[in-house]
Order: sequence, then C-alpha cells, then structure tokens
Amino acid sequence: MMQQQLNKIAELNDHARRTFTGCRVIFTAGIAALPQQTQHSIIATVQRYDDFTQDNDPYAEHDFGSFTCQNHHVFWKWDYFDLDLQMASLDPSVAEITTRILTIMLAHEY
Repeated sequence: MMQQQLNKIAELNDHARRTFTGCRVIFTAGIAALPQQTQHSIIATVQRYDDFTQDNDPYAEHDFGSFTCQNHHVFWKWDYFDLDLQMASLDPSVAEITTRILTIMLAHEY
C-alpha cells in the first residue's frame, strides 16, 4: 500500500475515533458489563488516544491501541468492511466505499 493511502487511513481512523462519526462503535460484553462511569472513562481515553509508535503501529494506520483504565487493560481496534458488511473494504483509504468498525474490548476478550 502506498504511503499516501496509509496516511489517509490514519487520518480517517483518527477522525472517526475522536468523534465517533463516520463509523460504527462496538463494545464487547466485557466493556458493557463495567459500571457506566468506567465505560465513560474508557471511551474518553479511546477518543484521546495518541500513543502511536513504530512498535504498536508499524504501518502507521492508527488502527489499534491499548491502555489501562481503572485497573482494566483495554484494547481498541479498527476493521474495514464494504458498505454492505459482506466483505473487507477494497480500499480503506476511501471513506465512500468503507464501513469503519471500531471495537472496544477488554484485553482478555481479544
């Protein structure tokens, strides 16, 4: 994939993650079972996340993150599907043909 496409994917991912717009957001059962205040803290941390390094983001897509919040190890990740959710997006750098799904989970649910 070309660097320009990777940059666009990262831009789209960051915007969607920060605003929860242009995407679908899924909480796993483990996140949904936590107290509402803890869920709010986790959501805020996901939206503010910017700890991307070569080690945790080798393709510079900003498509995965992990952190600890109130003693819960949390992962979030992006998946890219076509608009009908039938198959992977042919090009996740093109918002018009991609459904972004952000999954927020407890690390042990991965």
